[in-house]
Amino acid sequence: MEGIYGTCSPSSVPRFLISLLFFFLFTSTVVVFSLPEDSSEIISRFQQYLQINTAQPNPDYSAAADFIFSQAKTIGLESQSLEFVKGMPVVLVKWPGTNPDLSSILLNSHMDVVAAEHHKWIHPPFDAHVDQAGDIYARGSQDMKCVGMQYLEAIRGLKNSGFQPVRTVYVSFVPDEEIGGHDGAEKLAESEEFQKMNVGILLDEGIASPNENYRVFFAERCPWWLVIKATGSPGHGSKLYDNSAVENLMKSLESVRRFRASQFDLVKAGLKEEGEVISVNMAFLKAGTPSPTGFVMNLQPSEAEAGFDIRVPPTVDEKLLEKRIEEEWAPSSRNMTFEFKSKASTLDDFGKPVLTATDDSNPWWALLEGAVKKANGKLGKPELYPASTDARYYRKRGLRAIGFSPIANTPILLHDHNEFLNQAEYLKGIEIYESIIEAYASYTEHTRNAASRDEL
Repeated sequence: MEGIYGTCSPSSVPRFLISLLFFFLFTSTVVVFSLPEDSSEIISRFQQYLQINTAQPNPDYSAAADFIFSQAKTIGLESQSLEFVKGMPVVLVKWPGTNPDLSSILLNSHMDVVAAEHHKWIHPPFDAHVDQAGDIYARGSQDMKCVGMQYLEAIRGLKNSGFQPVRTVYVSFVPDEEIGGHDGAEKLAESEEFQKMNVGILLDEGIASPNENYRVFFAERCPWWLVIKATGSPGHGSKLYDNSAVENLMKSLESVRRFRASQFDLVKAGLKEEGEVISVNMAFLKAGTPSPTGFVMNLQPSEAEAGFDIRVPPTVDEKLLEKRIEEEWAPSSRNMTFEFKSKASTLDDFGKPVLTATDDSNPWWALLEGAVKKANGKLGKPELYPASTDARYYRKRGLRAIGFSPIANTPILLHDHNEFLNQAEYLKGIEIYESIIEAYASYTEHTRNAASRDEL
């Protein structure tokens, strides 16, 4: 080492090399001290949450709730469990603000995940295995245990930095979103406890983005679950006659297929985004007369029915769709009837489309854009969420809600085999939420109180 340090004087070393040396020393110091704690601990906590099997239809909510309580305690946050329906805990975590008169911020996530076909995964879906590329394979890694833990990790980082929120921040972990959210988010939104929270803005889940731009959603399609039933006289399997149950149902299926194709063509042509059209997909088809070995083959059944999952954007006229169903898909003239197993309105309680403004009338939107940019992230064009989330229960009450999951450069794998999220992307998402929560919790101008919300 003498040849490097012992024989060279400062004047003999080129100035640019000295500058370069100081640059590396300085930047290395910044990187080390900017980390709130070893990232492996952050990833480990995420893995622990993923390893709790909360898959429908038998989610282990008790273990998930206990884990969240333990995390809230280590961060120094208040927490409680609300059980509007037995066995369906809603876990609320609270970070009190210095001004309780200001409306609060609610960061929502759901604990449950969809089932997984274990044999079709390259790694067990509840092991939270990390491969050599840093990808964390687990059911819920994108939908949406990542977001719930990122909320808590972001708050942990802000508290460790000494930040004190002006507005109160709530984090909710709700059950049963994957089966409709009726015993979780819907019950919470309708409760007296929620009224006391005085929520001014809600963040809920979004979708991963395959490119560098984070996707952000201002509304979502409403689920209509439709069952169409056809009836007719039974007949011999060889007989050709009009108005049999199956024949009438087949006419309806063809009408539905044509409509579906017309909507899908708009997406394929790039004229509309997926969330902007009415989607229709068959969920089940039921017909036939059962026999001990299967079905009776020489008997035309007297009943046939089909179920459809329809998603309706708040930008369309739902009355026109209802008319189409009544006159084309299930006309009484063909001995057909229909019923909705679920039918969410595209209008809120005040008769307005269920969506959140993305213009200057909504300061929370501008704050989100600014916070993401400050954290070196990029937002894509505001979108209509193609499916449904718990946010609809809050928008229906006139509250502003934004769908956002900070997942970029990642294939969309929610509900798919081999769902994964990269470690680096997960950690970057925590930084994004730190910036958003700091901006939201510090905002004090143009606020709405409970009275003005009631007026809306």
